[in-house]
Amino acid sequence: MFVSGRRVKKWQFVQLFATCFILSLMFFWGPIDNHIVSHMKSYSYRYLINSYDFVNDSLSLKHSVDGATRYQYLINHEEKCQAQDILLLLFVKTAPENYNRRYAIRKTWGNEKYVQSQLNANIKTLFALGTPANPLTREELQRKLVWEDQVYSDLIQQDFADSFYNLTLKLLLQFSWANSFCPHAKFLMTADDDIFIHMPNLIKYLQSLEKIGVQDFWIGRVHRGAPPVRDKRSKYYVPYEMYQWPAYPDYTAGAAYVISGDVAAKVYEASQTLNSSLYIDDVFMGLCANKMGIVPQHHVFFSGEGKTPYHPCIYDKMMTSHGHVQDLQDLWRDATDPKVKTISKGFFGQIYCRIIKIVLLCRLTSLNTYPCRAAFI
Repeated sequence: MFVSGRRVKKWQFVQLFATCFILSLMFFWGPIDNHIVSHMKSYSYRYLINSYDFVNDSLSLKHSVDGATRYQYLINHEEKCQAQDILLLLFVKTAPENYNRRYAIRKTWGNEKYVQSQLNANIKTLFALGTPANPLTREELQRKLVWEDQVYSDLIQQDFADSFYNLTLKLLLQFSWANSFCPHAKFLMTADDDIFIHMPNLIKYLQSLEKIGVQDFWIGRVHRGAPPVRDKRSKYYVPYEMYQWPAYPDYTAGAAYVISGDVAAKVYEASQTLNSSLYIDDVFMGLCANKMGIVPQHHVFFSGEGKTPYHPCIYDKMMTSHGHVQDLQDLWRDATDPKVKTISKGFFGQIYCRIIKIVLLCRLTSLNTYPCRAAFI
């Protein structure tokens, strides 16, 4: 049946055109699966159609299942959140063998006592992990984990193998634990164990949001219109059978993001109704949030894959930086030095730091940390 353009509203025409355009990309460009074409397809879908209802429907389970309850807790601390005034529940995704990273975090940005005494806030830090994947060293490493937890009481572990392809199970562990044992936390954060978090800046920011009772809050480094990786040589390869559409819903990089307590509850609810076989955990988080109508917000001071430039003018607004293992304690000492805040004070201090940030962030070569516009905030 022919439909006259005069009788179709403008927005309907645009939607019809966009749909035809995307279908043509999928059918005619499908066999040509290279980097440029996949991004053109994904961006076209994201910015012209941007609807994932059918994706949610196709991934929905017939019966709700709490994926995390399929696995037994080997180490748990149900009493961790007995206090009612918890500003932030902080999960650190870690591997069993990464003891040194956990130790450094306990001494720096994950230190609950520091945050309480110096920042007047109550946070709870937990390291989320599975079981050692290597069968040859599993028993010995597990004994070390039990000893470590007896000393620090901050591990939560379930009996799934700790591997890249089980990252979504680790995500489910976090949201299931939060729902069961800490639903009253104002905010929830998940971070990798090679992340640096400028806790004073973050706590001040969250305290300001708590005062206004913010809801539907989700910040981090947002990926918009990201295509599934179809290159089998890549660690992030996702076959068509697992996810057949040209673009993911918007999501934040799994290295570090923050959500409000109401979003944590909604994501947990959605996680029970979606197929969790997709092992890209930050994408699965995006699918859960999209189903509940939650939209991520990009924060310019949440870093990408690269390290943030080291300078007091950067530390003044820093939230997170990625790729820190050996330098974590040195960076913590420098970035949280009280003198940092004095550098950008006054007219000349602001001009000085503006110039420094432009030089450090507005380069032609990509640093994959803070964008150039962060220099003007």
